[in-house]
Amino acid sequence: MKKIVVFASGSGTNAENIIQHFKGGAIGNVVWVFTNNAKAKVIDRAKNHAVPVEVFTKSELYESDLVQKINAIQPDLIVLAGFLLKFPDAIVAAYPDRIINIHPALLPKYGGKGMYGMHVHRAVVENKEKETGITIHYVNENYDEGTIIFQKQVTVLTTDTPEVVAEKIHELEQKYFPRVVEDLLKAKS
Repeated sequence: MKKIVVFASGSGTNAENIIQHFKGGAIGNVVWVFTNNAKAKVIDRAKNHAVPVEVFTKSELYESDLVQKINAIQPDLIVLAGFLLKFPDAIVAAYPDRIINIHPALLPKYGGKGMYGMHVHRAVVENKEKETGITIHYVNENYDEGTIIFQKQVTVLTTDTPEVVAEKIHELEQKYFPRVVEDLLKAKS
């Protein structure tokens, strides 16, 4: 059984979707959720599925204790699902090609520091993009620059608001993120 560790900073809808997708499955499941936000809704979502949660501070993210906790779990895949901090180089180096992130745009467009959530959707609408989408990629030492694993596009209408774009992106995330995680786990079998 493959072990998935999820990092999230906010509401945790993608984290919960992945937890539910693998619950009772044969290939793997989410064994731990890590968050840097003590008030994040992801905590309750994980606890509702009996998944243990570790809350840490930004400074703890870059200290060896967190790396040791991850190493003790021995995850097959680390999934960043709405995790807003830069992932530490030490963890990236320890888990090459085993850390993935989902980004709410078609990278390389609208990536980098500060480009997350509504910031991305506003930029897409302001720049009158005809399409946007999601990108699932491996995490490296730079924001949103790891090798792309999967992209899915959606049309942006001239009447779409950033909120409408956000809904379209959320639908893509919910549909495709768990499938890509599963495909990666199968490939590592």
